[in-house]
Amino acid sequence: MKASEEKSYPGVLSSAWHCKCPRCRRGNMFEGPILSFTARQMRPVCPHCDLQFEKEPGYFYVAMYVSYVFVVAQLVTACVATYILTGNAESPWLYLSVAAAAVILLAPFNYRYSRVVLLYWMTPIFKFRPELYRNHHREPQVHQKTEA
Repeated sequence: MKASEEKSYPGVLSSAWHCKCPRCRRGNMFEGPILSFTARQMRPVCPHCDLQFEKEPGYFYVAMYVSYVFVVAQLVTACVATYILTGNAESPWLYLSVAAAAVILLAPFNYRYSRVVLLYWMTPIFKFRPELYRNHHREPQVHQKTEA
């Protein structure tokens, strides 16, 4: 493979940031943008390579643990930033309101990127396949009934 061919597809961080399929890096994993109120659902399969994202029933329960790690990091960061900015260590209501606002405002981020982290870095069977990225159009799925 030539060096120019190796760089003809996006990197793993760029693909993960844009929520592309981990196998082909072309298909969108989610229906709409991150801050959409109407289309936040995850697609069941990749529209480009037909990868089924939920490899078994209940698979995305693991994403709750990834989301938990995100929330803990965000809460610690928000509370430390609040202390540095205000210097107030006395008011529990200040920290409680900052923590609640951080959790509510970052919920769409946590939902989306906990699943992305799970699929990209915690599921080794969903490896990138460059030949799927190079194929610009997938073949339509034709289901024929066979008569017996």
